[in-house]
Amino acid sequence: MGIRNLLSSFRGSDNSGSSGMFSSAMAIDLGTANTIIYQPGRGIILEEPSVIALERDSGNILAVGTEAKDMLGRTGADISVVRPLKDGVIKEATATMAMLRKFFEKAQTKRFAMRPRVLVCVPSGITEVEVNAVRTSLERAGAREVQLVPEPLAAAVGVGLPVESAVGNMIVDIGGGTTEIAVISLNSIAADGSIRVGGDEMNEAIVSYMKQNAYLLIGERMAETIKIKLGSMVEEDTREEEVSGMDATYGIPKSITVKASQIKTALQQPVKAIMQAVQQGLERTPPELGRDIVNRGIVLTGGGALLKGLDTVLSNETGLPVRIADNPLSCTVLGAGIILSDMYRYRKLLIT
Repeated sequence: MGIRNLLSSFRGSDNSGSSGMFSSAMAIDLGTANTIIYQPGRGIILEEPSVIALERDSGNILAVGTEAKDMLGRTGADISVVRPLKDGVIKEATATMAMLRKFFEKAQTKRFAMRPRVLVCVPSGITEVEVNAVRTSLERAGAREVQLVPEPLAAAVGVGLPVESAVGNMIVDIGGGTTEIAVISLNSIAADGSIRVGGDEMNEAIVSYMKQNAYLLIGERMAETIKIKLGSMVEEDTREEEVSGMDATYGIPKSITVKASQIKTALQQPVKAIMQAVQQGLERTPPELGRDIVNRGIVLTGGGALLKGLDTVLSNETGLPVRIADNPLSCTVLGAGIILSDMYRYRKLLIT
């Protein structure tokens, strides 16, 4: 079924949810790289790449999630593989709606379940236009009610920080498209920063480095693989891997050995941008809360927190203790799940 047909068939469906089946509330971390769905009582019920594959002419949906990501860089001109979110926000609304619709179908235990109530995590620096795009896409995908919570607040709840107390806590959430910095106290963000630098920019930096310094053309998926295997900010990292791509000069396939030290050099610019954003967040922090952060330190979350040695670099840069969350990849959606289970208690955290 194509996107146009999918949308028209949904608009013609029963919006009241009178099918007699159960209604399932869901918390969603709608990320640039991955979409994670959590349901109270069931836990994480879906974790898939935020990717959709379409036929160019008809708009028919060929694949979503992992299956679609496996098609990146491997398709002909008749197939379009789309990452519909960029920098933490929706870039292609229709493709996002279609992807989410398929994810809802995968996540629900019963085929004709009532449309879910959704709490979705969004960047703290999101604009009103971007908020409307998120709401519209989720409603058209099948949600009957959509509420939003800033990602750093959800992550803080998921990590177990005392967001309701008067104590200051600092969290740095490094996702695929954005890095969110927030100092949290009394259910609100007292100081924040949001830059559109994250895992995607790290991948792009690796692609650029390999082209300019090793004369090797690689794709996004290979860059991500290199980042996971060799990504490190540690001084003495002797790891190395064989990497395959296309010779930038002669246009033929070739393989070379890449060292972790080279990838460290490649990642200097995006890591520097993150360090500067954290410093700016600290400068905006009220003095009384700054005293708390000196004692309590900084918590790192998100996929970027797994970059080897990043916590040490950040600690050296700021002079503050830094720890990586126990569940950096899933703490945001887990926190949203906790909020969803007690909306009255956490109502002040929501975007109204």
